[in-house]
Amino acid sequence: MLQWLKHYRRELLAGDISAGLVVAMMMIPQGMAYALVAGLPPVVGIYASIAPPIVYALFGSSMTQSVGPMAIISLMTAAVVGPLAPGQPGLAGVLAAQLALMSGAVLLLCGLLRMGFLANFFSRPVMSGFTVGSALVIAYGQLPILLGGPLQQWHLPSAALGLGALLLLVLARLWGAPLLRRCGLGPAASDIGAKLAPMLVVLGGIALMSHTGLGAMGIHSTGAVPAGLPHLNLASSNAHWRALLQPALLIGFIVFLMSMSGAQALALKRNEKLVSNHELIGLGAANVASALSGGFPVTGSLSRSAVNFAAGANTPLASLMTALLLAGALLAPTGWLALLPLPVLAATIVVAVLGMLEMGILRTAWQYDRSDALAWSATCLGVLALGVEAGVIVGVALSMGTLIWRASRPHIAVLGRIAGTEHFRNIERYAAETQPELLVLRVDANLFFGNVEAVSQRIECELATHQSARHLVLVMSAVSSIDTTALMALSELNQSLKARGIGLHLAEVKGPVMDRLRNSTLLQQLHGQLFLSTANACDQLQRTK
Repeated sequence: MLQWLKHYRRELLAGDISAGLVVAMMMIPQGMAYALVAGLPPVVGIYASIAPPIVYALFGSSMTQSVGPMAIISLMTAAVVGPLAPGQPGLAGVLAAQLALMSGAVLLLCGLLRMGFLANFFSRPVMSGFTVGSALVIAYGQLPILLGGPLQQWHLPSAALGLGALLLLVLARLWGAPLLRRCGLGPAASDIGAKLAPMLVVLGGIALMSHTGLGAMGIHSTGAVPAGLPHLNLASSNAHWRALLQPALLIGFIVFLMSMSGAQALALKRNEKLVSNHELIGLGAANVASALSGGFPVTGSLSRSAVNFAAGANTPLASLMTALLLAGALLAPTGWLALLPLPVLAATIVVAVLGMLEMGILRTAWQYDRSDALAWSATCLGVLALGVEAGVIVGVALSMGTLIWRASRPHIAVLGRIAGTEHFRNIERYAAETQPELLVLRVDANLFFGNVEAVSQRIECELATHQSARHLVLVMSAVSSIDTTALMALSELNQSLKARGIGLHLAEVKGPVMDRLRNSTLLQQLHGQLFLSTANACDQLQRTK
């Protein structure tokens, strides 16, 4: 805890203060907007932006991670809580906090059990497909608020205000930074200034509602925002624990995955090291803190963390400054927030999530590996057609399914010698020499129950093709483990080859694999020899033919 504080230096303070101020200005409209996505009162988004970053600063390992509400997690919260509390905002708030508590407990437990490696089981294409699908769902869900009514029944003043705000935000995203650079600001300051456009648009919307008659035209606003800090929240619904358990597991997994993705990208820029298990504990504690302060599930936001980084954040003190400024905003009179028009808030959500429509991963996957591109498409369509929760399950299943499918079909190469050398290469790729009495195969995968049948079939096919072979040499340089099923298959192969008068030889066996093989009977029963290298095996077997 607080390793960063023990080594804090005075020269870091200015960057942390400036970053805290900039992110706080972002968080007010963003937190309220994401609470709206979650189906909760807008002030809950500010509640969820105060305690979580403070607690994360105690336990997390990222220096620039900004923890708080995030669009996709808010959407997942709405998908879980909405059906359980239709038309019951009080119960919805209780269930959202309960969901954060359960997700936080799951993350804490995984951190204590050192399960940070689980983040490796969700591929980048699947994660991208999930993000794009969720962004489209969020944007579509905001259209009735943006337009002031259902798509077939627009409310003209609301639609004009919402679409106008949307246009300003899009122009600011496209041209804001270049325009500020032309005005003399540096690249970093220009980028930060452009990202503060939502705050300026929100203030403009509040000013219009305050000084014009827009409120009388039927444009809805956020309504009264309670002043004061959030109270300790111990409310729960015993009737809904079981219904929230599976979604809490999924949300906890996505919280960790998205947070690690963004934090790792920023850590690499400063040669900082993240500790995945500390991240689990930090994010878990942050969600517990959110639950106890009336919030909902939170995570690290890539876009907000990037702004925090660019604004000069050096340590988690920047996030503490953000939390203190937000707390001050709630302690001050909050009447001005009550005038925030909902169409403007919806416009900020739409622009924010449409910025997540990154198609570069799909293009790369399509060019490099079509199976990853199909996984991207299936996950995205799963979110759109089946819902967010089902989309997560589809993504996890596809990631694991792709992993198993690839592991069950290992690459096996027939090797030959490069003339005049001791190097052996795949005869399909190189002009390599082979000997009719020798069949040399390299297995490029670990041997386990899922692929041993495919390996055995490939060996038999090659033996049928090379009927003059009297020696089979298995090159094990790429094999790091052999499980019991594969050991038994090798023993059966040895007996089968012995009956046919063919020797089974092993070359380049790794030390850990050899240690395991010595505890079996395979080496004693082997109808062949062990060789240190493929060249030694071929030279000796050719002399004894």
